[in-house]
Amino acid sequence: MHPFNQLPLPPNPLVDAQGQLTFGQFRGSVPQVLGDHRADYRTPLGAPASAFARHFHYKQFQYFGIIGDDLLAGCAFAHTRYLGIAFFYIFRPSTGDLQEYTFRSPLGRALSLSDSPRHGESRFEQGKVSLCMQYREHPDGSLEKTLAVQLPGVALDARMVEAPAYEPMSLCTRIGINGWVYANKVAGVRVDGTLRTGAGEASLAAHNAFGHHDFSSGYMRRETFWNWACMSGEAGGMRLGLNLSCGVNETSFTENCLWLDDELIKVSTTVFDYDRDNLLNDWHIETGDGAVSLHFQPLGRHVERLNLGLFASNFNQLFGRFQGHVRRPDGTQLAVELYGFVEEQYAKW
Repeated sequence: MHPFNQLPLPPNPLVDAQGQLTFGQFRGSVPQVLGDHRADYRTPLGAPASAFARHFHYKQFQYFGIIGDDLLAGCAFAHTRYLGIAFFYIFRPSTGDLQEYTFRSPLGRALSLSDSPRHGESRFEQGKVSLCMQYREHPDGSLEKTLAVQLPGVALDARMVEAPAYEPMSLCTRIGINGWVYANKVAGVRVDGTLRTGAGEASLAAHNAFGHHDFSSGYMRRETFWNWACMSGEAGGMRLGLNLSCGVNETSFTENCLWLDDELIKVSTTVFDYDRDNLLNDWHIETGDGAVSLHFQPLGRHVERLNLGLFASNFNQLFGRFQGHVRRPDGTQLAVELYGFVEEQYAKW
């Protein structure tokens, strides 16, 4: 039996009526989290957390990335409870042209996020800015994720559909002494839709576009750091997706995996070797089991830096080209040359 089929089904909801969670990796996306509504959240010394802590310590993050021939785009929502943040960018590797937009909302008043990666809507609305991710589950078991962006001079409508056979990365891990995080990752899924800018209209399908989606929520560490890498595209006649991280989701389980067509393949812990003084130098990324060995050449980046004392962020997402290989389950190597993303992130939230 395929290892994915041996995993337990996801709990529904993730947090039960007694406030307890199920930890581990699941066979499918959790239908609903109900994190700060139900979770038995405590102080590090074991006392029940205050209403203030239950609300302001809960964090949510959702990201929709698009990787195509000469077109990369990304949209993210982050609700830290102190601040709601949304960003969107479009990057064209052949010219180095970058259009980027960042929006902030005190206490997240302009931001509302779905509590489920299977259904619901996440939206940022502020003046003439409208960013919306929607999640729908169809009767055949497929999951549809859409991104709609309306900005002055820019409009994007994008859609990815996870087939019923698609195997998402879905897990819940402990974080520190009193925290936890649920993470749901998807990559290597085709994206269709339309991008309209001052330069004209572009079809995402014509750009051979693929997508990545990240849905994460929970009581994360007050100060945290991570590296992350993702790519999506075609290699060896197969759809290939990759999701690697270091610094989060490593308590008994990791989120490190790759996809070949719809099949999820777990890989080992990951080392990110890069120049912290110049993130635009080449990176080397390798898993401990040798299943992934990649060089990453940055071609551009999106940066968010903010220091408000109580809240701080140093976020670098770089877009560029991966070269190297991944290993199939049968032991053979698959050569890789695809666009994708890496991150260095520090947050105090």
